[in-house]
Amino acid sequence: MGLGVQLMLLAGVCVAISNFCMRKSVDAGGSSKAFLMVQLFLTFIVAILLNPVRSGDYSWSYSMGCFGLVGGLVLAFMMYSLGKAVESGPASLSFAMLSSATVMPILFMVILFGSSFGFVYNIFNAAGSFLVVAGIIWAGWDSISTGDKRKWLLFAVLAFFLHAVFLVFMQWRALIINFPNHQGLFLNFDIQAAKSQWFMPMVFLAASMIQVIIYVITQKKWPSNAEVLYGTLGGIANGIGTFLMIRSTEVSTPLEHAMIFPLFAVSIMVSCNIWGQAIYKEKVNWKATSFCILGVLIGTLDWSVIFPA
Repeated sequence: MGLGVQLMLLAGVCVAISNFCMRKSVDAGGSSKAFLMVQLFLTFIVAILLNPVRSGDYSWSYSMGCFGLVGGLVLAFMMYSLGKAVESGPASLSFAMLSSATVMPILFMVILFGSSFGFVYNIFNAAGSFLVVAGIIWAGWDSISTGDKRKWLLFAVLAFFLHAVFLVFMQWRALIINFPNHQGLFLNFDIQAAKSQWFMPMVFLAASMIQVIIYVITQKKWPSNAEVLYGTLGGIANGIGTFLMIRSTEVSTPLEHAMIFPLFAVSIMVSCNIWGQAIYKEKVNWKATSFCILGVLIGTLDWSVIFPA
């Protein structure tokens, strides 16, 4: 197992730990809103350290900064929906659904940009999407025995699709960097603007500020010590996971790069289900989970790199 794969698997475990901290914050009598407010602000600080500070590139791009703010809005409402799903239904299944959304961006990218930018929706993508949806329906049917089922389903599905939209934003920026003459990408950013080290910090700044507004409007009180503690631990774990994910992309070989992001999603799903079952005695349908895992692997692996013609 190469270094790139090892780092990405560790990144997934760190994100799963951050998810566990969200569940603990809710269990301590707090809300996901306070947790997310603290966690996302700490992730914003980490993003500054990992991007402009680490690279030494402090050049500012107004256009990419605004693009990052829009992505942050999507991330904020995705995390809000996830938090509501965790509060009203099975946490591990909520996180598994979120990770399963990695099969969706390819469909959106094909619709938006098509094959001229290398996006083709093939039988592997379709099969992967089918398995993921089948696994989610199967797992949900067995797992949702308590709480408000309709409320959980609403927010879990909303988080699923918002995650897919957020991933499209990330790929959209990568396209601008990789295609200098990017006619047909709907944006006129130059490569230097697209490479701005402030993109990710602005994403998390916008997301954290939205969470502050939501918390102030809905809670009208200071966060409890438990909410601050678990939010801080979750932010640190999420920040470490972000660093490991970035390092994985830097050191991975072409073969590893074809599989690291699917493995990232799978490691989160498996880790969250493990702590959900072991600590909270959640009813985890491992057969249904295997459908989701298989769907993610089939639908998102770059098979042309793994099995070159």
